[in-house]
This record gives sequence, C-alpha cells and structure tokens, in this order.
Amino acid sequence: MRTSLIARLLVGIPLAAVVLLAQANVPQIKSVEPATAKVGDVLTATGENLDRANVAEAYLTDGTNDFKVAITEQEAGSLKVKVTANVKPGRLALMVLTRGREPKLIEQPVKVTIEE
Repeated sequence: MRTSLIARLLVGIPLAAVVLLAQANVPQIKSVEPATAKVGDVLTATGENLDRANVAEAYLTDGTNDFKVAITEQEAGSLKVKVTANVKPGRLALMVLTRGREPKLIEQPVKVTIEE
C-alpha cells in the first residue's frame, strides 16, 4: 500500500507541474479603458499574457453573439482593440481566442458599454 502511494505521487507531481505550466500563459484581462465606447474607438485592455504568442483574436460578446474586433497593438501586459462596425450596442465582455494546439475562447471578467 505504501509503494502504491509513492508511485501515485511520483506520477502525480510531474503531471501537476505540467498542468500549472500550461495554465501559466492563460490570457487574463483585468481592466479596460474607456468603459464606454463607440464604433471606431480603441479600447485598451490591461492584464497578463496578452501578446501574440498567447492571443490570436479578440471579440466583444453579450454571451450569445460574438463580435470580432480588430487588434491594433499587442504586448504581454496590454491589448488594444478597435471597435468595428459589426459590433452592436450594449454592455459587452471582452473575449480572447488563445493560440496553440487547442485554441480556446476565454470570456474575460471585464465589460465595456458600446453606444450607438
């Protein structure tokens, strides 16, 4: 029984390390300015892992409809996006599409109000 526990630990610890490393580069947006914008305006999102190595595309979403926005600048700590004509007015969350073997859409916990 003791050998079984040691064997599980030897397998589990490296696996946990791989999972933590994989999560280390997950894009996270912590704030966006301005809080209110119109079509044509540029939003500046700040956070972590927002560079081209981690973020392929950006969207505004109302939870049902996703509107692709144009990325104008990208660095590890910030992402600038232009509100494109396809974006409908309302209170929308930022969402990013990650890069990698298994790209994922990740809705961020920040919102912006798009006015007409």
